[in-house]
Amino acid sequence: MKQLLVLSGKGGTGKTTIASALIKISEAKAFADCDIDAPNLHLVLKQSNEPIIKDYFGLPKAEINQDICRKCGLCMRKCRFDSINLINGQYLIDYYACEGCGVCEYVCPVGAIKLNPAKAGDIELYKNNHVFSTAKLKMGSGTSGLLVSEVKKQLKENAKETEFAIIDGSPGIGCPVIASISGVDIILVVAEPSVSGIADMERIIQTASKFQTKTLVCVNKFNVNINKTKEIKEFCEKNEIPYIGEIPFDKEAIKAVNNGLTIADIECDSGKEVKKLYEIIKEYLEV
Repeated sequence: MKQLLVLSGKGGTGKTTIASALIKISEAKAFADCDIDAPNLHLVLKQSNEPIIKDYFGLPKAEINQDICRKCGLCMRKCRFDSINLINGQYLIDYYACEGCGVCEYVCPVGAIKLNPAKAGDIELYKNNHVFSTAKLKMGSGTSGLLVSEVKKQLKENAKETEFAIIDGSPGIGCPVIASISGVDIILVVAEPSVSGIADMERIIQTASKFQTKTLVCVNKFNVNINKTKEIKEFCEKNEIPYIGEIPFDKEAIKAVNNGLTIADIECDSGKEVKKLYEIIKEYLEV
């Protein structure tokens, strides 16, 4: 299975708008939303069936048995995350601050502390005439990179015969992005013609280079700032990164997204340009 990953480096560039359009244009039979902190691909790619949902367990959480605890305070002194507090004479663990490291359990002289499995999110699978893998991380939960890996694993396991998949990644350059990049064939970076857009584009390209993954760049809403678009193009030329297209700011695109549609579902300038992008991407996938 060849995988195309769509990234942006920052939020609000139109990454999901372009990813969803590419899924429609390519008629992809396998796709995933790896933005597990705020998944939204399902909003424009409405599913006709209910998902299969599995619990995702991340790091365990510590719990103190108050009947056994002898109030020595050793656990609070040794906790490096300040997740244990003395409240009304009892040592209590802050669920959201606990990192599940196990130090408190190890140092407790009477065995009053145990690490218990903690649900950190939901893994969702839509399987009909296509396979759509996604997940939702619970508020305050960690191990987002591991959850992204589970989303990708689920996609592969349920689309073994599929030759091509599109993955909508997370913004930024953190753990979920790194997990998304691992094992993909091509990365499409959707850049924004702004100061922050360029800075974040450079960061995500630098991150992708560590994996030696082929990276392509396109600019969304290029006509909002022609000078910044020119800067992006010059950066790509200087660093020998394929610059494969420009998508205009399009009010029709806004209407489409607000109506739960992709820009490939309507006649609009932005949709036409994404179709051109896909033809170029296909050439790189075949190399």
